[in-house]
Amino acid sequence: MAAREEIFGNIRRSLGVRGDERTRRSTVEERLAHTPKGLVPERGQVSGEARIALFTEQAESVQASVARVADRAQVPEAIASYLREHNLPAELRMGADPRLAGMPWGETSLSLKHGVSDGSDLNAVSHAYGGVAETGTLVMVSGADNPSTLNLLPDNHIVVVDAAEIEGDYETMWERLRTTYGKGVMPRTVNYITGPSRSGDIEQTILLGAHGPRRVHIVVVGESSKTQAAD
Repeated sequence: MAAREEIFGNIRRSLGVRGDERTRRSTVEERLAHTPKGLVPERGQVSGEARIALFTEQAESVQASVARVADRAQVPEAIASYLREHNLPAELRMGADPRLAGMPWGETSLSLKHGVSDGSDLNAVSHAYGGVAETGTLVMVSGADNPSTLNLLPDNHIVVVDAAEIEGDYETMWERLRTTYGKGVMPRTVNYITGPSRSGDIEQTILLGAHGPRRVHIVVVGESSKTQAAD
């Protein structure tokens, strides 16, 4: 605490303020109470199937793969097919997400494990909070339903996302997160995942799986129910 106060004291002295001025406090309180909107890129301002197509295009451009199914009942077989096609074991770790728990996994030969990963799992499946079309990004919230270890430790991360939960841009997604959880009660972690882990640190050569999964496979479920309002 002493080091923290010393740093803040140095900052206040350099600015010529004490830090308790009424005007400055009011400015801070106003900023916290009314979050200003940032600039929203035009690329994500599409709706319906065009939004899903953009999400798919952007995700595939960063080496993620995307499959589409009509409903949640088709998800387990779609995942089983993906694992077979890539010669991967029919094993999956998942959290306690009720959307995943309600799927007919028993109709496949998949072996399921539950809970956080200790790093020994080859495959994991999570359910995304949503997606962002402008960059093909998955939005994951931490918790027992979808442990953050599943985002980072297994080599192959399979993520289920509802088509209706894919937004056009980051700003809209943050507004939805704030509405869902409210300020002060946000999840401990919100991870935005765009494709598999990568690094270009060595001779500018892209290496997949440097700090996380080597593969990210996305299963988009259902139809987009969101349309863009007419101008």
